Order: sequence, then structure tokens, then C-alpha cells
Amino acid sequence: MEEEDIFHSPQTVLEERDEKADDDDEKRKLRLMRATVETEDPSSKEMDDLTLRRFLRARDWDVEKASAMLLKYIEWRRTFVPKGYVAECEVRDEIAQNKMFMQGRDKQGRPITVVYASRHFAAKGGVDEFRRFLVFALDRLCSRIPDGQEKFTIIGDIEGFGYCNSDVRGVLAAINILQEYYPERLGKLYIIHAPYIFMTLWKIVAPFIDKNTRKKIVFVENKRLQATLLEDIDESQLPEVYGGKLELIPIQNG
Repeated sequence: MEEEDIFHSPQTVLEERDEKADDDDEKRKLRLMRATVETEDPSSKEMDDLTLRRFLRARDWDVEKASAMLLKYIEWRRTFVPKGYVAECEVRDEIAQNKMFMQGRDKQGRPITVVYASRHFAAKGGVDEFRRFLVFALDRLCSRIPDGQEKFTIIGDIEGFGYCNSDVRGVLAAINILQEYYPERLGKLYIIHAPYIFMTLWKIVAPFIDKNTRKKIVFVENKRLQATLLEDIDESQLPEVYGGKLELIPIQNG
């Protein structure tokens, strides 16, 4: 047996103690949050620990804030998605724009969705239908997340974006839904082919994006597009339009 297997440095022992302390603190906060939420809303008993942890992480492990966030989510889900899902017939105008696709996984196993911003127009159903479409799409995306993974990856293609696509209310609705009701689901958002006009919209909405979400957003230079995507996505899982092997599949067919 080698020496390193027999002896432990003081630093290693301290690190192991710190990890155990962190783990114990996490379990304590998890128990406290579950007790708090179940007292307020008994239906929350159906929530698993992974869900509670995502809300805790989203609120930097503040039990009170995470509990309030989860209770808000449960009430929102109950009123906004009373059937438990959004049907295609509720978002026909949004689906007809053919702007969101889903296929493949990144190297961490996270499902990938591709969004074409130039195909987005404020539909006749208004921002309410767009909100329903977001839930429709995000629920489908989350259903493809494998065991052992909690997140998804988004490729936001902004090529061809113009004033007619500049929907501030829609973007703010998307930010709100993603941050408040799908916390810690976003693994990474690649923004590609971003024209100057998009940056005007970005300056308006960026202050509404929290610091944790902002860290996951990557603006990709055109000249490094394929190389950047291939760092996290294997060629076999990358859409053909970006030099990969997969065809784009509309979100409703994924």
C-alpha cells in the first residue's frame, strides 16, 4: 500500500470535515424547508428532495426565501396549468411560428433546444399565449432530462432578428417564468449570431436577469461558433445547421 493511502494530511482532514458539515447543513435546511412548506400547503408532500434543492439553490440556501418561492410556484402551477399540462391546441399560433426545436444532448447529458428569435412575433393570443407556449416547451424539455441530471441547454440563434421581433414584454415574461418557476433548470444559454439591433433589446432586459442566471449565458463570436459549441456538445449531438449530425425537430414533435 502506498504512503498516500495510509496517511492523511491535516488539510485533507479539514476538507473532509468541511464537506461533511456542508452536507449536514444541507440536509438540515432541506428538512426545515419541507416542514415549512408542507405546513402551508400539504400538497407539497409530492415534491421530491431534488425539487426542493433546486429552489434552495436558487435562493442561495435561504430556507425562508426558498420556501416562499416554492409555495408561489405551487400556486402558480395550480392556477396557470390546472390540467397539469398545456395542450397544443392552446398554443397553436405560437407553434405555427416554427421557432423552437429540440434534439440531442450535450456532453453532460443535458437536452438541447434551439430557438430562432427571428421567427418570434407577438401572436394574436398576446403575451398570455406566449407564456403558455413557454410552459408547453419547457415542460417538454424537462421531461427529457435524464436521471442524474437536472438542467437543459439552450442555443438562442438571433440571426435575422429585427424590430418586428423585438418583443420586450415577451422576453421579460420568458425571464420571469424561467427564473421563478423553473429555477436551476438552465445549464447554459448560448446566444449566437447576435446582430447590433438585438443588443439594444438586451440592454433593456439584462437588469431583470439575476446574477446566477447571467453566469450561464454565453455570447458566442461568429468565427468561434462551431468550436465553442463543440466544447460542450459532441458533433453527433449538434444540429446540422451548426456543423453537426442531427436534423432539427420541432418542439411539439420532440
